[in-house]
Amino acid sequence: MYNKHSKNNSNSRRSFIKKGVAASSLFIVPRHVLGGVGYTAPSDQLALAGIGVGGKGEGDLRNASVRGRERVIALCDTDSSGKGGVGKSMKRFSDAKFYDNFKEMLDKEKDIDAVTISTPDHTHAAAAVYAMERGIHIYVQKPLTHNIYEARLLTEMAREKKLVTQMGNQGASNPDQLQIQKWINEGAIGTITKVNVWTNRPVWPQGVEMKQPDAAAKPATLNWDQWLGPAPETPYIPEMHPFNWRGWWNFGTGALDDMGCHLIDIPFKALGLKYPTDVECSIGAIFTKMWSPDYYPEGCPPSSSVSLHFDATEKNNSPIQMTWSDGGIRPFHPDLLPADVSIEANGVIMIGEKGVITCDAYGDDPKLYRKGEPVIRGEKVKISEPEFGHQRKWVDACKAGFDSVEHQALTSSFDYSGPLTETVLMGNIAIRSYMLTESEGKRRTNYIGRKKLLWDGNGMKIKNLDAANQFVGRTYRKGWELT
Repeated sequence: MYNKHSKNNSNSRRSFIKKGVAASSLFIVPRHVLGGVGYTAPSDQLALAGIGVGGKGEGDLRNASVRGRERVIALCDTDSSGKGGVGKSMKRFSDAKFYDNFKEMLDKEKDIDAVTISTPDHTHAAAAVYAMERGIHIYVQKPLTHNIYEARLLTEMAREKKLVTQMGNQGASNPDQLQIQKWINEGAIGTITKVNVWTNRPVWPQGVEMKQPDAAAKPATLNWDQWLGPAPETPYIPEMHPFNWRGWWNFGTGALDDMGCHLIDIPFKALGLKYPTDVECSIGAIFTKMWSPDYYPEGCPPSSSVSLHFDATEKNNSPIQMTWSDGGIRPFHPDLLPADVSIEANGVIMIGEKGVITCDAYGDDPKLYRKGEPVIRGEKVKISEPEFGHQRKWVDACKAGFDSVEHQALTSSFDYSGPLTETVLMGNIAIRSYMLTESEGKRRTNYIGRKKLLWDGNGMKIKNLDAANQFVGRTYRKGWELT
């Protein structure tokens, strides 16, 4: 449980990491003479751990280790089978001790300086809070959290604890985004009033009935209780682990939050956006019976369209409407986008008075279109390290310390990625409110959430539909509460 007034428990070894460079100047014999060219003394290495080390977590921890430059001392995953990505992590970091309970790992491994967290969405905040309470720097996969309350909690806690943080939306470190920001800053397409963002996700089961629990089907190597985390207690649900959890509200956040933190990041940063002022949505339906749409409240819909409005900013002097769509629903061509330009599976279109800017996922391949002019392409910058160095830059900032130049240069520290995640999660408040009802007599049902929901960003509440505020946070299973 997080208490914002609790003491920062950083130990002296962690403090030494930040002071190692200055201390080394006292030695006359160069380090490369003692350890060979490229040698890094253990005292100069970051002691890393990973929570969730299969799937995306395997790559996150591998990249954070910077090809062995840093030392991985502990691994944690609820799946101890040694298969897939978990097995790769075990093999690569064979000296690291393995745990299936992150609390046990963080309590026992006192030398951990920094940890990567790449679990399902619903356990991001629990693991992050437990690590930050112990003065550990954290890297958390996108979306930062499962709900807005948790995103605000992590943002404030990181600042108060003076910890170096990064969210795992690696496209934020893509130098292609700098070209987009340059065009916006130069007024290349004039005042922007509309932004379209879209994805072909979900590519996992969504909008369908959940599998029935089956305790007998649980693999012996899966710690299901730890996997459930703060979610309601239930027997093992087949096929939920390792990936299909994304489409179920107790565990995942759907297509919007799978890709929204990658795609919405681009205009959010380039236009200097803050909290949205309102949100509205429409969702797709599946019919397996005449006149009766399938509805499974425990799961995300098969597709959705979400509208968010933002006030004018220092970078753009007009209010902006951002429209999100998923389930393979793409936006239509705006007037200044040539008819023969293909609109691909994922992307962003920013529409201004003098032209449009487009890009693919992660900010790749930015293009500028203006009427009567040939397309202008951003100059491609070659990056030799994986994922634009997103994890490595976080590691360097951890070693440099809180508020260092390296820390300030991070593209998705929680001061930025917290508000971004809150904005993305706003869409899910509208989606989950869409089916809220109240009775209007024996035969008629009034869908009370099918309106524009007005948002108080600072207060974290919907102003015109109190029932929607249940989705700002969640109910936590006993022992997993966050305060």
